[in-house]
Amino acid sequence: MSRRAARLSDLFARWGFMTPAALLLFATLAYPIGYTVYISFAEINLGTFTPDEWVGWDNYLTVLEDDRFWDSLWVTFVYLAFALPLQMFLGFGIAFLINAEWKGRGMVRAAFIIPMVVAPVIAGGIWRMLLDPLWGIANYLLGQIGLGPIDWLGDPFWAMFTVILIDTWRWTPFVTLIASAALLSLPRDVFEAAAIDGANWWTTLWRITLPLLVPVIAAAFVVRWLGAVKMFDIALAATHGGPGRATSVVNLFIYEEAFRGLKFAESAAMSLIVLVATMILTGLFLRGTRYLEERN
Repeated sequence: MSRRAARLSDLFARWGFMTPAALLLFATLAYPIGYTVYISFAEINLGTFTPDEWVGWDNYLTVLEDDRFWDSLWVTFVYLAFALPLQMFLGFGIAFLINAEWKGRGMVRAAFIIPMVVAPVIAGGIWRMLLDPLWGIANYLLGQIGLGPIDWLGDPFWAMFTVILIDTWRWTPFVTLIASAALLSLPRDVFEAAAIDGANWWTTLWRITLPLLVPVIAAAFVVRWLGAVKMFDIALAATHGGPGRATSVVNLFIYEEAFRGLKFAESAAMSLIVLVATMILTGLFLRGTRYLEERN
């Protein structure tokens, strides 16, 4: 078989495996996305909840001129800028600890899965009770050491801190699982050779372990980015977007505008703007991940 024929055969084999999943995704996503695009260019008749009149780009112009939309994007940016690096740092740091040899690490590994299986709305509600300014245990413990009380949910700074804290508590175990699997898959002979050459723990970490983990770190970051950019339920359950709009991430703002303000067309336009921006940024992140994989 010639090289060209082998490449074509490999290409057909890849698409053959991908086609069923691609068709399923198309069947489930084509109508919702298509309808969202359609109503974003129309005016919605609230009597029938159907597109009534074609208005072109008017809905997009209305959205882009709305300061509240830009405020929600800024809130989302602040959340992502702090939550994602924190989760990556803690996730890989904890993975290093629980992969070391010490008694009881199996139980700790199992306990780390618990936040992942708790429903986001329930997690937000539980943390809301823990951080209640009057009856919450957090302020009680701070009071025992002479600190506080802190208005966790009523102060804009602490409300954003709370959202980041809850999201980090919930998703750091996911990063930890990815990092643990990556650490277990690293070649042992490289570390044995480093030990024979007299490399200490710090040198081994910075010169061997982290460079080998760079592609995994980049991939884990992309996966968490795709999950974090959709964050909605924790902000809804814990702070309801408040105080004011201090924690109103863009998805929560779109929800409020659509189902409370009944601005379905404008909300559809906002959704598509966020979707396109997310796709562009994800493409850039994936290119960066591929570059790091090729470099290593």
